[in-house]
Amino acid sequence: MNTFILADNQELTSYAMQSLIAENEDNTTLRVSNRIGLIGMLKEHSDSVVILDFELMDFVNAEQLIILSERFSSSRWILLSDNLTPDIVSRVMYNSQSFSVVFKDDPVSEIRSALRAAMRGERHVSNRTLELTLMAGNIAKERENLTATEQEITILIAQGKSSKEIAMERVLSVHTVNTHRKNIFRKLGVNTAHDVTRYALRAGLLDSSEFYI
Repeated sequence: MNTFILADNQELTSYAMQSLIAENEDNTTLRVSNRIGLIGMLKEHSDSVVILDFELMDFVNAEQLIILSERFSSSRWILLSDNLTPDIVSRVMYNSQSFSVVFKDDPVSEIRSALRAAMRGERHVSNRTLELTLMAGNIAKERENLTATEQEITILIAQGKSSKEIAMERVLSVHTVNTHRKNIFRKLGVNTAHDVTRYALRAGLLDSSEFYI
């Protein structure tokens, strides 16, 4: 018998996943609504398959999730979300072999494949996940090109602050801030503050819950 722990607060998703899991009569599904509940359930069922929407659970960052998977090393994990940043995907993929990654708008066949792989103790990665992994590599190269100061100013630009406001906050001249801004735009290959915000979200410099792009 395979035990699945479903860590997702969306009723429709939970119903759909329970239906897919039940296609194999030997499977059983348990539900949790937060990280503490998940830990408690894993203590009782340490060799379970965890299906988790990272965005809906109260994890601080990807590292916290990776540490939990290492604590319960016999568990297998499927990240199933509407939207995961390239940064989160790359951290999970490169730091743990326990994770499969699929998206809620992937074909049902992809999600079934992830469930079957997890039951065999294998990893399944959807095509969209592979694309995000490649994107993460490109973002990492972009971040390497930004100095520490430029990364800090990138965050302030993404927060909607003007050059004057940034200058006051950083105790710099407006001219210096504008120079940094031009360098940031050039290095990222963008033309607007909106594009900088999108980059900051993809690169994990900002919490996506704070913005709607």
